[in-house]
Amino acid sequence: MATIGISNPCNIKQKMLKATWDLTTYEDFVDICVKEVQDGNRPTTHFNRIGWKNVIEKFAKKTGKNYDYKQLKNKWDAMKKKWQLWNKLIGKETGLGWDPSKKTIDASDDWWNKRLEVCNIISLLMHSVFKYM
Repeated sequence: MATIGISNPCNIKQKMLKATWDLTTYEDFVDICVKEVQDGNRPTTHFNRIGWKNVIEKFAKKTGKNYDYKQLKNKWDAMKKKWQLWNKLIGKETGLGWDPSKKTIDASDDWWNKRLEVCNIISLLMHSVFKYM
């Protein structure tokens, strides 16, 4: 349940639809977030109020999906965690490739084996990279 503020003046609790993320919706969300960062609406590690307001409005307009702040913030947080894992995995490595058809890191078995010794969760990345983050 989520409380809808401005569009719900009586402050009646309404059940929000579950957010669904296909590739197009995910890419639209990323594009909107990147634009808000470029516009200076993420002065630290979080969007400011103007940034979130813009993200929510632009997302609804572009996708036709009226996700609320909590739904979009949850997606942002999940993407951030996956980016941190990605960054930890890749680090400053050289000689890695990217397979655009499989959307996976193209690396030797030896490279993967060294990473798998460090962290078992990375094995998820061997076959699919963060579907719809």
